[in-house]
Amino acid sequence: FSPFQESIRLMEKTIEEDERSRIVASRASSMQWSQWQLLDSILPTGGFAHSFGLEAAVQTRLVSSPKDLETHIIHVLDNTASLLLPFVYSALKSPDIETWHKLDQLLHATLTNKVSSKASISQGSALFRVAASVFTEIPNLKMIRDAALGTKELHFHHAPIFGLICGFLGMDPETSQRAYLFITLRDVVSSATRLNLVGPMGASVMQHRIAIVAETVLERWMDREASEACQTSPLLDVVQGCHGYLFSRLFCS
Repeated sequence: FSPFQESIRLMEKTIEEDERSRIVASRASSMQWSQWQLLDSILPTGGFAHSFGLEAAVQTRLVSSPKDLETHIIHVLDNTASLLLPFVYSALKSPDIETWHKLDQLLHATLTNKVSSKASISQGSALFRVAASVFTEIPNLKMIRDAALGTKELHFHHAPIFGLICGFLGMDPETSQRAYLFITLRDVVSSATRLNLVGPMGASVMQHRIAIVAETVLERWMDREASEACQTSPLLDVVQGCHGYLFSRLFCS
């Protein structure tokens, strides 16, 4: 090549690289809208139908004051992080149908509490159905869901499905696990508001205050494999299991 031709070639190469970078940046920006929508309370995933054992804790007098409520929420977050974050992490690391099948079956065997297991299945099924219909830019979601609908061995538990969707949406592991704790905190605080344990303003203040603790919980439990999942608050499991025996119920769990 002559010096002139070489200059032209380098210029064309630079233009192509800039165009590729622009396309990648544009796709990443578009994907962020989907990532935020996944965490939006308006997404009809059914999370607000569950109190995560809070309603049973109130009726059994384990939660009877704002201080009790805050302690209960922190225990819920810690138990969620130790038990479910490993399934979120394992699923988003390998967002494929085989890994998801194994994690779903493992979590089903792990959740011996029928109330929490049923709640996980209910929320997971709703999340998968909504995600496959909304995030049409990811055809693999609908393909995997359609293929799984005829499989009796699958249960559609929430945590592995959340991790699978985060993986397809390009969310990094730390953000995905923080997001899972965020929606847990959001939903429990919302339940407390509807149970008249705290007002809307007080709930917002409490959520902001507990977020500092939640970050500490995340740092302690994130990036663990599903084989490391464990319970840190067995009493929560017992209390939530009593939900079906309550005389009157506002929530499903």
